[in-house]
Amino acid sequence: MRSSTVPAPRTDAPRTDAPRADGPRADGPRADGTDGPLTGGTANRGLVFRVGQTVRRPAAPNRAATHALLAHLAEVGFDGAPRLLGADATTDTLSYIEGRAATAPLAEETLTDAALVSIAGLLRRYHRAAASFNPAGYRWPRSIPARFSTGLVSHNDVYPANFIFRGDRAVALIDFDLAGPGGIGWDLAAAARYWCPLRDERDVADARQGRALFRFRLLLDAYGLTAAQRADVAEAIVPNHDWDCAIIAEGVRAGHAGFIDSWNENGGTMIRARDWCRSHGRTLRAAAAGS
Repeated sequence: MRSSTVPAPRTDAPRTDAPRADGPRADGPRADGTDGPLTGGTANRGLVFRVGQTVRRPAAPNRAATHALLAHLAEVGFDGAPRLLGADATTDTLSYIEGRAATAPLAEETLTDAALVSIAGLLRRYHRAAASFNPAGYRWPRSIPARFSTGLVSHNDVYPANFIFRGDRAVALIDFDLAGPGGIGWDLAAAARYWCPLRDERDVADARQGRALFRFRLLLDAYGLTAAQRADVAEAIVPNHDWDCAIIAEGVRAGHAGFIDSWNENGGTMIRARDWCRSHGRTLRAAAAGS
């Protein structure tokens, strides 16, 4: 990420839980619980609004595919995603999901082991619901590395702000803009990176400090992965990190203020996180194997 086209991050200590600039976020609720802009956005910041029990936001980039996925999730009874209520040329209207998005600063109750178990459970329910969806015939966002794709339409953006919590329980996923053919391991690798979290200890300033490997095993155990799937998660961690960074780099090169601000704020943390994951690769593979 340190190149002539991407500005170097500031050297002052970045926040470890700041919003990442990789897509619009229909986050919230507002602190006063009233209608108005929802917090946490970057690419669409200030453009996502709560209106009563609805959320109105700019149309998804690959809206036909995203709309079809959301319609399928509703049809099979998955209650952990917003419902598409309407759309016009520029705007999607979605159902508002009661709860709080995990925006910065992360609430202590979202950082507990019980919360992590609930994240695994929500992702498992989503993957089971999406398993019967046929992605053929749609144009999807950027593809993930082929070796990690099983054809399942994974969420591909399980960043904290895309989880809705009630207390210490994750109850819903939002922002399906990056959803596309991927796999269970890809989503679990991202969840591990952000929620365990897998990063340099100097960038973990909460109760999770020093517990990354324990929480990594807990996440995989709670999901109920096979041995092969657990190995896939460990192998996907660094490629998943690089895939995320590529999205941010594109935004920076395009001159998008939100992406530039986010990189300046979080770039140092991301560089150190990649170094940590690479240097702990063997340990992560052992942890995934249960040893």
